[in-house]
Amino acid sequence: MATNNRIVDTDQAREMLVKYIMGKTMPFTCSITDGAHRTSPQNKLQRLWMAEIAAQLGDRTPEEARGECKLMFGVPILRAENDAFRLEYDAHIKPLPYASKLALMMEPISLPITSIMTTRQKTAYLDTVHRHYSEQGIILTDPEDLKRRRAA
Repeated sequence: MATNNRIVDTDQAREMLVKYIMGKTMPFTCSITDGAHRTSPQNKLQRLWMAEIAAQLGDRTPEEARGECKLMFGVPILRAENDAFRLEYDAHIKPLPYASKLALMMEPISLPITSIMTTRQKTAYLDTVHRHYSEQGIILTDPEDLKRRRAA
């Protein structure tokens, strides 16, 4: 089954989506998610935090930290808010052992989790990551500090 995710944020993008749908052979299933796609600054902050987590814990790579966070925090957000994701995840991935699920979250497979989130979902994800690791004494860069540095 092929999946086609599109960000529709202009009239032209909406027109292209309609043309795409009109060209599809039936039957097919279509899901539309309200909200904007995650932002580049959110993605950069996530990558920065994964490097900080790995450096401060010292027992994992940034990629391992990213995989753990996707599994522990990202999957529950998507399962709660995306019916299609929940159905497929529960059928194919949920039954697997933890180590197998974790491997699916990391390169080279890197199951899409945060990459299919809306900005609101990604904000909730980042807030959860920050809270979890701050409670463990991990110091993560404050996004407001990043904004101030860029403005200076």
